[in-house]
Amino acid sequence: MTDRAELLRQLSIPAAEREAKSKPWPWLIGALLLIAIGYAAFRLYARAEALPLVRVVTASAAAQLSSEGALLEGSGYVIARRQATVSSKTTGKLLEVLIEEGMQVEQGQILARLEPVNVQAQLRLAQAQLNAARARISETSVSLAQAERELTRQRELMLRKLTSQQALDQAQSQVQSLRARAQSSEAEVSVANASLGIYQQEVEDLVVRAPFSGMIIAKAAQAGEIVSPISAGGGFTRTGIGTIVDMNSLEVDIDVNESNIQKVKPNMAAEILLNAYPDDKIQGRVIAIIPTADRTKATVKVRVGFVQADARALPDMGARVRFLSSAEASSQAPVKGVVLSADAVVEGRAYALDNGVLKARSVQIAETTQGSVRIETGISPGEQFAIPSPGLTLTDGLRVRTQ
Repeated sequence: MTDRAELLRQLSIPAAEREAKSKPWPWLIGALLLIAIGYAAFRLYARAEALPLVRVVTASAAAQLSSEGALLEGSGYVIARRQATVSSKTTGKLLEVLIEEGMQVEQGQILARLEPVNVQAQLRLAQAQLNAARARISETSVSLAQAERELTRQRELMLRKLTSQQALDQAQSQVQSLRARAQSSEAEVSVANASLGIYQQEVEDLVVRAPFSGMIIAKAAQAGEIVSPISAGGGFTRTGIGTIVDMNSLEVDIDVNESNIQKVKPNMAAEILLNAYPDDKIQGRVIAIIPTADRTKATVKVRVGFVQADARALPDMGARVRFLSSAEASSQAPVKGVVLSADAVVEGRAYALDNGVLKARSVQIAETTQGSVRIETGISPGEQFAIPSPGLTLTDGLRVRTQ
């Protein structure tokens, strides 16, 4: 009987375990959270799928020139006709350098400063010498006034026979001597003033300024380095602080075979195609034909300028030039505006995309060709526009998803 009771006791469930198993709330709460998260994700996906679908096109700049009618082609490089490596006028240690590559600077802008310690000491010495020379003039003026009064008194006494000729001569000599000393002091003041001006200019020369407006393309020195306007013997002295390029003076230098040079004329129209942007044609014009040939290459150098400055052109870029016939050049004109797919214009409106929302633009078509339209105003190159799916009507403020 005792064994049976012990067996029943072992098979029974403790009260604490029965209480824990009777509370399924943690598992139930976790399941409900998973269901809620899944439902929210489903709603978001369904909402995104419910947005109307549109295709996207990008407006591009209208072409400027046609390559048809090119008489001759040549290749060369973009160069700057106005470029300068700026250095200091004197040898010295750089106190600060205020330029970085890519910085735009204006004419007269400070680019760097040299340490002025030695020059400022010389400037103070010159100022002291000038002050001393001016003091000597004041001293001489007082003595000269006294001597002139003494000369006047001696003359009056001589008229009354109360002094000797020797005393009168001595008074006259004193006046002449002091007048000569006054002139010498004035000359010393002029010399000291000129010396002061020299040292003031040397202090000004310690400030390096931009000779013209342009862009910094190279920074050649740092603060603490020694710079000199002439090449020094050692390898630790810089001869330049930075290089400035006038980006408005860019042009293309090309070599034309001397057998074809008769086809090129001054002021001739041309197309410039930068190697970095081979599909973009830039208007150019022949500036000059250099009147000499290269015997090693049998070529003649031709300078071709940009009709309008183009920010994409950089010094030392490779470029190709197409020289145009006069008939072709006269029929070509710069094309304004942008090119856009004709499907993106609906009843005089184009719908720009702004963070998934359509913004209506009123546009006026200037030209239509091969499924594209040219629009002169109201649209900028690079903007994206919507083309609706079949059956979809675009409206201002409509939220869409893109293909």
